[in-house]
Amino acid sequence: QVQLMESGGGLVQAGESLRLSCAASGRTDRIVSMGWFRQAPGKEREFVTTINWSSASEYYVDSAKGRFTISRDDAKNTVYLQMNSLKPEDTAVYYCTARASDYVRYWGQGTQVTVSS
Repeated sequence: QVQLMESGGGLVQAGESLRLSCAASGRTDRIVSMGWFRQAPGKEREFVTTINWSSASEYYVDSAKGRFTISRDDAKNTVYLQMNSLKPEDTAVYYCTARASDYVRYWGQGTQVTVSS
């Protein structure tokens, strides 16, 4: 089992920045990748970004490219999502996720990000 704990959400104005953190615990040796999804009100959960734990390869949804950056701290088993130039359409609950070597996907409890115009 892998447990994920997010932090860092909040209310900001358009154009401002936020950094989300996600700390993994438990069987972290099984983690293959970590990343973020988000779910806006009335919409389906969507992929935002992911980072491969061994290669550090990063992938982003088109709307996040150039504004969001995912990074990791291996020693702390933590991933970060730096979000710059935030827009009202980035408003959502952001979920940290980890995929294990047995293809099981784990989820955090989510953290609210609200961007006012």
